[in-house]
Amino acid sequence: MITVSVKWQKELFQAVEIDTSQPAYVFKCQLYDLTGVPPERQKIMVKGGLLKDDADWSTLGVKQGQKLMMMGTADEIIKAPEKGPVFMEDLPEEEQVAALGHSAGLFNLGNTCYMNSTVQCLHSVPELKSALIQYSHSGRSNDVDQTSHMLTIATRDLFNELDKSVKPVAPMQFWMVLRKKYPQFGQLHNGVFMQQDAEECWTQLLYTLSQSLSSTGSSENPDTMKALFGIELVSRVHCQESGEESSETESVYSLKCHISQEVNHLHEGLKHALKSELEKASPSLGRSAIYLKESRINGLPRYLTVQFVRFFWKRESNQKAKILRKVDYPLELDIYDLCSDDLRKKLEAPRKILRDEEGKKLGLKASEKSSGSKDNDVKMSDAEGSSNRSGEPSIATSEEGVPSDSGTQMTGIYDLVAVLTHKGRSADSGHYVAWVKQESGKWIEFDDDSPIAQREEDITKLSGGGDWHMAYICMYKARVLPK
Repeated sequence: MITVSVKWQKELFQAVEIDTSQPAYVFKCQLYDLTGVPPERQKIMVKGGLLKDDADWSTLGVKQGQKLMMMGTADEIIKAPEKGPVFMEDLPEEEQVAALGHSAGLFNLGNTCYMNSTVQCLHSVPELKSALIQYSHSGRSNDVDQTSHMLTIATRDLFNELDKSVKPVAPMQFWMVLRKKYPQFGQLHNGVFMQQDAEECWTQLLYTLSQSLSSTGSSENPDTMKALFGIELVSRVHCQESGEESSETESVYSLKCHISQEVNHLHEGLKHALKSELEKASPSLGRSAIYLKESRINGLPRYLTVQFVRFFWKRESNQKAKILRKVDYPLELDIYDLCSDDLRKKLEAPRKILRDEEGKKLGLKASEKSSGSKDNDVKMSDAEGSSNRSGEPSIATSEEGVPSDSGTQMTGIYDLVAVLTHKGRSADSGHYVAWVKQESGKWIEFDDDSPIAQREEDITKLSGGGDWHMAYICMYKARVLPK
């Protein structure tokens, strides 16, 4: 060990120790502490030239008390911030929610994952939140029973709590009112609340909200829920034996995807479900006969719900068994070829505009082809702003059956915004989870009280084929154009 002095600029550092058993780089690190000049910028003059990082001190002839010269520029001194760091937990809760980019999770109150996943999916619809706020301002109508009113208010309050909270929320009030309105969700087995079917919960909740919100709708928008979720179907009912034929219309809140050995994709399952056989009395034959019912979509909602018919009643085990078959579903769903001829004509112009606009973004010329889309059509890219946006105006249904918010046109193209999955072998057991697309475009897996970020490419892998989570309900948002 020897000591030397080091001259740097106008400063002279006395009695700087050199451990000759260590490489020269260690000495440079000592000088960095003294001067702020990083080792790679230091130029230290020694016998034979500049001091190298791996130099052997025994060959340099540095003596006790020797004066060394160093050149080099020190790092800029970083000024202390005027304001100290603000930690996320110190922010107001509303700002914490905004920083997180997603709403809170829901505690499982005892086999309530079916309810939690349903709530998280529907909570992602901003227009529904707006309608619930308007309902609270208008109060209960005489047309709505007390339990329906209470469930609607509980839904509004729970949505509001989810938006404002960072920590998981316990949906106790909502669950209590849901059981009061629909006692089947309060079934017990050995003193424990039983698992229930998420599709039943989804359907019953939408039915209740449709009654409550339609009773307070304005004359311009008499049925918010129908405009948001209602699908108008027109059906041709034909009896081949008697030649009888009739037509009928109905409004439903979801399309069914029937699963069979021939179905590998959602679109195929939807086509299968729009055709069915039914047995009923034939006036001309004077007895029962088989009728073929073929349906087409004649009115589109802003949010299209699709249920995969994965459960059927198994007599041997006396429970709902599950079809595990893999059925792929897309991020973008085009239902043009499932629509009636009348509706297709109304969709053609908006579809051509959308195709041309997206072509321009890709540097292509305006499309000359028909706006009708078949299975082999080129897929359109996601439109800007296709993810959920808060503060959108309420949606009204036009006389033509094409919903609009008085400033938009439907295209028949939908983007996936939520998936409700089931893991297990029976609808009344296993586990339900919600996968929801946020306003930012990111996907969050809501597994009860644990929200977890997921990649979009992993969302379509929830298609079944094993015991992992598989899609049970998919919710798509309409891609619209301004009028």
